[in-house]
Amino acid sequence: MYTLREFTKTREGLAECFEVIHGIGYAGVQLSAVGCMDGDHPEVSPAEARAMLDANGLRCVATHRGWDRLRDYTAAEIEFHRILGCDYTAIGGLWGAKTSEDYDAFVTTSQRVCAELGAAGIRFGYHNHAHEFIMDRARGKRHYDLLIDAPHLMLEVDTYWLNHAGLDVAAFIRQIPGRIQVIHVKDKEVLPDKGPVMAPVGEGNLHWDGILDACRTGGTEWYVVEQDDCYRDPFDCLSSSFDFLAARGLAG
Repeated sequence: MYTLREFTKTREGLAECFEVIHGIGYAGVQLSAVGCMDGDHPEVSPAEARAMLDANGLRCVATHRGWDRLRDYTAAEIEFHRILGCDYTAIGGLWGAKTSEDYDAFVTTSQRVCAELGAAGIRFGYHNHAHEFIMDRARGKRHYDLLIDAPHLMLEVDTYWLNHAGLDVAAFIRQIPGRIQVIHVKDKEVLPDKGPVMAPVGEGNLHWDGILDACRTGGTEWYVVEQDDCYRDPFDCLSSSFDFLAARGLAG
């Protein structure tokens, strides 16, 4: 849903998005940056969102929630996910983290949060960008390695950002089997007038046969199509990604 964030600022927009997503063929969504559900007085409650999802035969397979919400209001977040029928949440990154010590602090606090979420049947993941792969030369580890070393954390890997950080995506996924139940799939295309850009899955230069094989053998359950920026109609981009993945046996 992050791809469609400009269309989900109102109740009507969210309902229309769910209808189109269902029509494309998707079986589930990750609720992320849904404006009409944000704030202290959201226009759409979790119960209303659940009813909209049910009406379109969709499942909320994951959410993106703020770390401060999950850390400080864990019980409320558990109830939020219970109503949605969702058993997976992730944060979109630690934007204030600059040092290894920042990540150490997050890992320590996340143990308590993961324990409480886990007791309610909710898994907790971390969504990467590229900045987590800064190398701390004094410790001989990248910041992301500190997350890998914390087995209570799931890793909501983003294929574009792994590639952007200079990594072999398939090889990286194979290093952490069982930790990537939910993955963000997006491609990278090089355009003559723009340079490298995010692209629908299958329209860029990532090696998808290897990536998808690594996901299958590593236990990935849900492939979340996400394109932060679209240079054409976002719904068309989502449809193109779906068709590519469905042709490779990942329908729904």
